[in-house]
Amino acid sequence: MSKRIPRRTLLRGAFAGGAIAIALPWLEAMDPPKAQAAPAAPKRIVFWFTANGTLPDIWLPPQSGALDLSTHPMHSKLAPLQDKLIFCGGVDDKTANVSIGDGHQTGMACLLTNSEILPGSLFCEGDCPAGAEVYVGWGGGISVDQHIANEIAKTVTTSFRSLELGVQVKSSNIWSRLCYAGADQPIPAREDPAQNLVDLFSDLGTDPFALELLRKKRKSVLDAVQADYKSFNPKLGKDDRVRLEQHLESIRSVEQRLDATGAFGEACVMPNPEMPGGQYQQNDLFPVTGKAQMDLLVMALACDMTRVSSLQWSHSVSNVQHNWVPQLLGGGHHDLSHYDDSDGSAYKDILEVNKWYTEQFAYLLTSMQNIQEGDSTLLDNTVVVWVNELGKGNTHTRNGIPFMLAGGCQGHFKTGRAIDFGGQPHGRLLVSLCQAMDVNVDTFGKPENSQGPLPGLTA
Repeated sequence: MSKRIPRRTLLRGAFAGGAIAIALPWLEAMDPPKAQAAPAAPKRIVFWFTANGTLPDIWLPPQSGALDLSTHPMHSKLAPLQDKLIFCGGVDDKTANVSIGDGHQTGMACLLTNSEILPGSLFCEGDCPAGAEVYVGWGGGISVDQHIANEIAKTVTTSFRSLELGVQVKSSNIWSRLCYAGADQPIPAREDPAQNLVDLFSDLGTDPFALELLRKKRKSVLDAVQADYKSFNPKLGKDDRVRLEQHLESIRSVEQRLDATGAFGEACVMPNPEMPGGQYQQNDLFPVTGKAQMDLLVMALACDMTRVSSLQWSHSVSNVQHNWVPQLLGGGHHDLSHYDDSDGSAYKDILEVNKWYTEQFAYLLTSMQNIQEGDSTLLDNTVVVWVNELGKGNTHTRNGIPFMLAGGCQGHFKTGRAIDFGGQPHGRLLVSLCQAMDVNVDTFGKPENSQGPLPGLTA
């Protein structure tokens, strides 16, 4: 029988002219004996925003249950990833339905906050008439991404507590702000890919001589504790010896990855996306700007620079003209979304716009799926949430919001399905996302519209 040892036992040794110590993993010889090792890779969450609603009659698969997207008119590009997806039908933004403001304003401000808009006169031309729909201020609460980021920051330090990227968001008003640090505290998106490359990755270009010095200083911490390890190892039972060996091997593996990359994990490298240049706000540079932002986002996650992020394509009431879509007859996105359903050409154009966004979503997910993290992938360790401020553009409804989840968040969500929630409040989805990220809440935002998680999402 192995001898009991204190939980704070360290392996000690001399190293680089000083002392060094390595904390041990939990061993059976310690108390209490029920601790478990944390996953090797962290969980992440990404919010992906597109605007102006969708076409509800074809957004969802034809029936609930297992997915087959191979011939889907809007989402066929996602077929190779369909086992990683959950389509959430019948989810209503009930808080937006009772908030002051017009459909786009409430849809945007309530989307991630589940809080009503604050009264104000920020966006009036001159004096606001009492009772007018534009008589509004900013959103009235913290957004779910920021709440999760705050909770993570209590125990983990990353380069960026959260990362908000945007593609031609341009304006600064209630229609263009997705994330809130708190009530009346909107967070602008980072829109310039070139500046983002500098802000996020300049450290990866550290002087090679400085990197070599760092390598020499840490090579190897394990070598410095070998003597203590040899005297300590015989005190352990067989299973504890195996655990200790695995723990030390994991440290060695981290050292090797650091040597290979200079700073982060083995998938972390300096990205080299195609850049739009200084004209990244020009309409026809929308696709290349968005792709650059996606490439930067994926690598920031792979480098563990942040665990909470968002990518906002344009803004509510977006009138981007998708001239690069060959089937499109023409017109801005918002204008097209307001045509009557009986207008066949506008309907086809809205379908093509939505298909293009699906292709971009597939690109992001595939990029994440291609990054291996142990026995899983970056996508497997993440939940990516496709959100929209409206259910349908020409009615401005905030019911039937087209929510889609991708990635299981380390098995928390049971993916590969379409689910009809029959009018459940979207605040319950926000609760589900918090719980997936190990943030223990039962409500988020307006309590009456967020009583517990959505049923049936978890594995």
